[in-house]
Amino acid sequence: MTTLRWTAGRLSFLDQTRLPAEEITVTTADYRVVCEAIRSLRIRGAPAIGVAAAFALVLAARESASAGGAGCRAALEGAAREIGATRPTAVNLFTALARMARVVARTGDAPCAALTAALESEAVAIHDEDVSSCRAIGEEGARLIAPGSSILTHCNAGALATAGEGTALAVVFAAARQGNIVRVFVDETRPLLQGARLTAWELVARGIETVLITDSTAATVLRRGDVQAVVVGADRIAANGDTANKVGTYPLAVLASRHGVPFYVAAPTSTIDPALPSGEGIPIEERAATEVTDFAGVRVAARGVRVFAPAFDVTPASLVSAIITERGIIRSPYAAALGALIARGVAP
Repeated sequence: MTTLRWTAGRLSFLDQTRLPAEEITVTTADYRVVCEAIRSLRIRGAPAIGVAAAFALVLAARESASAGGAGCRAALEGAAREIGATRPTAVNLFTALARMARVVARTGDAPCAALTAALESEAVAIHDEDVSSCRAIGEEGARLIAPGSSILTHCNAGALATAGEGTALAVVFAAARQGNIVRVFVDETRPLLQGARLTAWELVARGIETVLITDSTAATVLRRGDVQAVVVGADRIAANGDTANKVGTYPLAVLASRHGVPFYVAAPTSTIDPALPSGEGIPIEERAATEVTDFAGVRVAARGVRVFAPAFDVTPASLVSAIITERGIIRSPYAAALGALIARGVAP
């Protein structure tokens, strides 16, 4: 499965809003199309958003090739602002844009063609690093999964959310290859059903026994002892280990703690935001009210009702059993452990 592909100056992506009913690939040379795809969740998942953002900036550079050096750089600044405004929570978006900005700074007064080539090289590197990172996260995380385990996951942190095999699902896939996975329980993930539409689709395609549950059923399967570990992804991890992920993750962490089930976060080091001391500073995107009031285009809520629709919530570090990164497994105290990664230059 390939969610993002760069070929001959064009970005192709799988339209995730059409899954699982249709597998539609969109190919574009227009960075604005990529911006709209990120904003509308046609491209989603923190690592995938970061990779797409990098290639979007390359498309912007190619578009402004005739503007000359100064004009090209001015156009890139405007495009970077547009790309950065698409979704505020996933830090990988801003990490990728920061890397691309450093390339622009390093090229100095080079012609636009040279700048574009340098940006393309960096975007390809970001893509390839994510593929390698996913593989390593899977291998590291599989060490935490005992034989005969059933896993519970929330939202989608698989190949659809990355350039590689995924983060949380990379752990599942690696453990399954070792014969340690019995089944995976998948939260449907209200209101947009990323678990039902995307994660279940990926798992079934891999031949892994999959049990779809409503979000509110998680408490029951945890209480019954049906689950040996909860594994989720992340959109941003603060310096103290507080973790932002799809809304519904926090109550799942509370439930896991209540029932003595380990709660693991799987994410690349690019998801760490060392500039934020805690999760309280993580910007939480709010989505359109219709995502809650409507279902499949049909109004299901009473007219006149008010809606609160955060796309993410923040899980306190105290509820996280371990953070699985491509550089190893990190445990509490997270401030010290994450700080050590940053000090070694692992995280940007």
